[in-house]
Amino acid sequence: MKKGYTHLYTGDGKGKTTAALGLALRAAGAGFKVWIAQFAKGKEYSEHVALKRFEDLITLEQFGKGCFIYEKPNNEDIQIAKTGLATCENILSKGLHEMVILDEVCIALHYNLFSVNELLGILEKREDSVEVVLTGRRAPQELVDYADLVTEMREVKHYYTDGVDARKGIEM
Repeated sequence: MKKGYTHLYTGDGKGKTTAALGLALRAAGAGFKVWIAQFAKGKEYSEHVALKRFEDLITLEQFGKGCFIYEKPNNEDIQIAKTGLATCENILSKGLHEMVILDEVCIALHYNLFSVNELLGILEKREDSVEVVLTGRRAPQELVDYADLVTEMREVKHYYTDGVDARKGIEM
């Protein structure tokens, strides 16, 4: 049985979710089953449409009701995230997927939707062969220490600062 490693894509630059989805596509191309949990997201993005073409290998579930990053999360946001974390624990411990992606999990941690200790606890319960990918800005040091591979996306320049909104097919 192969060992699964933990990847962490963090930082303030664009591309964390994109990198994780690219890895999901590569894994599916190799015949791996992939399960993706998206935290703090609750609307359809273009990647959802594309991933439907791979629904036999890639499953995506959202554990958010919208996007609260400009507001304080409420009790419903917290409950949805905790439900997502419990679902992740179930998926990881069964080992039925070769890859599990926890997209925006670092944002969930930053907004105290659950604790880093709760997350590390479920990661410890995973089947050894499961590859895990964690994404999101502001990764806590405990996750950096835990991960086997850490990539920090650093924003050098972004057209968002010039007032360009998120564009369908590029940022959403």
